[in-house]
Amino acid sequence: MTDKTVTPDDVIIELYFARDERAIVETANAHGAYCFGVAMRILKNHMDSEECVNDTWLKAWNTIPPERPGVLRTYLAHIIRNLALSCYRRNHAEKRSHAPDSPLHELSECLPDPDGSPAEAATAAELRQALNAFVAGLDELDRKLFVGRYFHSYTPRQLSNAYGMRENALNQRLFRIRERLRRYLTERGYRV
Repeated sequence: MTDKTVTPDDVIIELYFARDERAIVETANAHGAYCFGVAMRILKNHMDSEECVNDTWLKAWNTIPPERPGVLRTYLAHIIRNLALSCYRRNHAEKRSHAPDSPLHELSECLPDPDGSPAEAATAAELRQALNAFVAGLDELDRKLFVGRYFHSYTPRQLSNAYGMRENALNQRLFRIRERLRRYLTERGYRV
């Protein structure tokens, strides 16, 4: 018999299942700075980022249970990232384009444009699977760089410092990964 070590996140998840409001306080203490950082890197706006963090705690409260996250930080990152992206889209809807220095702008050249059709939801699920397969096929460093830039929205400078690379070399590597992604999706029938 193996003993599973109980982590602080396991305790927090049990608070959610017990419907104990301390779960939110403990989540904020353990993961608040991280979630705020994810939102801030996407939104670059303190007030909007704080609002997304608060919405993240509410969404976690409403989804745990029945969900039981395997890794609470990853679960929260998924929630905050989606909320921040929705807020970004809402704030920039009139522009219909992404800021030139944003990770979304970089990926826009290799991802299909949504067309607003009813079939888009099914296509989005297929695209998500294709992206997951693409990322899984990357070598470890490329996978970390891709996820760091396009999921966590770290800046090239932050990534280059974290991985001991020159920023120019990192940008070139990200460019090559995006080109591989564009080819990968094109080969699978996506119009980029």
